[in-house]
Amino acid sequence: MRFPDASGRAGFTAIEGVSFSVADGEVVALIGPSGCGKSTLLNIGSGLYASSSGHAFVDGERVLGPNRHVAFMLQKDLLLPWRTIAENVALGVEIQQQTKRECARRASDLLRGLNLADFAAHYPHQLSGGMRQRVALARTLAVDPSVLLLDEPFSAVDAQTRISLQQDLAQTLKHAGKTALLITHDLLEAIILSDRVLVMSARPGHIVDEITIQIGGRDDPMRRRQDSKIAGYMARLMERLEIARPALSA
Repeated sequence: MRFPDASGRAGFTAIEGVSFSVADGEVVALIGPSGCGKSTLLNIGSGLYASSSGHAFVDGERVLGPNRHVAFMLQKDLLLPWRTIAENVALGVEIQQQTKRECARRASDLLRGLNLADFAAHYPHQLSGGMRQRVALARTLAVDPSVLLLDEPFSAVDAQTRISLQQDLAQTLKHAGKTALLITHDLLEAIILSDRVLVMSARPGHIVDEITIQIGGRDDPMRRRQDSKIAGYMARLMERLEIARPALSA
């Protein structure tokens, strides 16, 4: 992916020579130095960016623009303040032109699953940051995507809330059988939430390592945190990131 400068000429290359696949029901984490092109990859996969060369595919279909196979969850919840929590969750389903009954059913089921049923009639400003992120997750799942693209979805919440949200996400992805590509700067989060971790180099970003997480119970991050293999995975990731980070100049 090449981005032009202000004059329209070639500016810089964000990613180059990147090739990987994610299997059905798999969760893959992307880590790497800031500016290495992680978010660019998600934007290409979602159809928001058209790559300068090469192709992206979802469910065997070439990505030519935004499509119903993919849903995106960002760092900010971006809930609409004038809509209730249930109405926010149902937004994407409304855009798909589902019936009012179906919109309400999906919102109700998801809010119940995420322990938010009692807040369906509330507005975003009445909820805590962690609860708003749960609503954002419910909204992402409401459109029943094949693939979830998660761009640091928990970076804006405190550590305690983050642990709770990790548990919610892991259980939801496992039980719904969803495929996900997760960007995070938290190495432990990458390990406990994913089946594989892909390490990217400094810009132009490319894959420098692929680590398969051989710890059972992906739907239980709390338990995974206590596994004796965690330290080894952390050490390997830190070593690879040290190699991958950009060199400093005087």
